[in-house]
Amino acid sequence: MTSRRNFLQQTFAGATVALAPISLKAAPISIVESITNIFGGNKHIEENRVKLKLPPLTENGNSVTMSVEVTSPMTSNDFVESIHIFSEVNPLPNIATFYLTPATGTARVVTRIRLADSQTLVAVAAMNDGSLWSGSSETIVTLAACLDGT
Repeated sequence: MTSRRNFLQQTFAGATVALAPISLKAAPISIVESITNIFGGNKHIEENRVKLKLPPLTENGNSVTMSVEVTSPMTSNDFVESIHIFSEVNPLPNIATFYLTPATGTARVVTRIRLADSQTLVAVAAMNDGSLWSGSSETIVTLAACLDGT
């Protein structure tokens, strides 16, 4: 299993193949395909404005607390339109999508998710100006959920 730092360095290294700076060789194909399906190819994804929080160790993957916060004033001129959560291990890589408006007040979402195994999740926030921002977090799951039977 790669460390969080190595995953971030590899995933957001600066290659401009399908999604700059996400490298197709570094990121799991399912995440790259899901991001491409949602945002199209050749979209530049910046880091820093998105904070994805997961517990570092999760006893049971059936119910894992997750929070995502995006730095944004949430005004009519500058707000988060959507937040997408991607998993590198779950059977469906796009595990959640949240739509926001300036009336939301704060760009923060807290929920519980199911995780198939220990992994790194990636959150991508789409801003109203078309820019994309990302953040990631990893957790170790001792009892997996979302098993596909194989």
